[in-house]
Order: sequence, then structure tokens, then C-alpha cells
Amino acid sequence: MQRHLVLTLALALLLSGCPGDGTGLDENGNPIGPPSPEEGVTLSGDVQPIFTANCAFSGCHAGTNPVLGQNLSEGQAYGSIVDVTSQEAPALKRVLPDFPDSSYLVHKIQGTQGTVGGGGGRMPLGGTPLTDAQIATIRAWITAGAPNN
Repeated sequence: MQRHLVLTLALALLLSGCPGDGTGLDENGNPIGPPSPEEGVTLSGDVQPIFTANCAFSGCHAGTNPVLGQNLSEGQAYGSIVDVTSQEAPALKRVLPDFPDSSYLVHKIQGTQGTVGGGGGRMPLGGTPLTDAQIATIRAWITAGAPNN
């Protein structure tokens, strides 16, 4: 019951109109947001495609020597980010299940890493920032406990 309340509150915050709220418009101009908890946000079906399209490149976060040891390739991302201490902001985990605002990966993709003692640029570095909807999907997955699904 308590976990359901936390998920409901987190989703309400994501959709409340705050900066980085995850809302946006699809190609038809309709509002979009992250999958709802009822839809079951998954690493494999929702989050990994975002990583694959934007982050998991050789010389970035894939290959034999991923930047800062963070490999976001399919089959490697979970073990590389969930409950793993951030190298840029050691006080934080890259992904802390249930807590997107305490997850350094979220700060890096939102461009707020400086507020938590981190450094470097917003990810993906040199690329187009993730959309609010993509960020909200990653946040929803973390809020759901960052399962390896």
C-alpha cells in the first residue's frame, strides 16, 4: 500500500507541469508522458531503447572501455548503473531504486549534476538532450524500483 502511494505521488509530480515533468507532444500534437505504473515501465522495453539510441555507442557508454566504466549497452546497463556508486558524485548512486532525485544518472540527463556536486556536461554529451518524455520514462522506471525487467 505504501509503495503504491509513493508511486502515485511520484507520477503526480511527474505530470504536474514542473520543469522536466515528462510531458510533451507527440507527432500529432497530443500530450504524452511516461508510461503509467499500471503499464509497467520496463528496463528492456522502455528504458533500454532510450539508452541504445542516445548513449550506448563505442567511445561513450558502450564497448570495451565505456566512459567512467558505465556501460549502457543492452544486457550491461543494469549491472553498470543500479546501486553503483557514481564516479563523478561519489555521494550518489548512478541509479538509486525508488529515488530518481537521488540518482546521479537522472541529474546528468536533466543537466542538474552541478546541484549535487557532480561535474561534466549534460548527457548525452554533444548530442540532443533527451526529451522530457524520455527523462520521465527513466524516472518512472527508477520510481518503480529500477527492476531488471
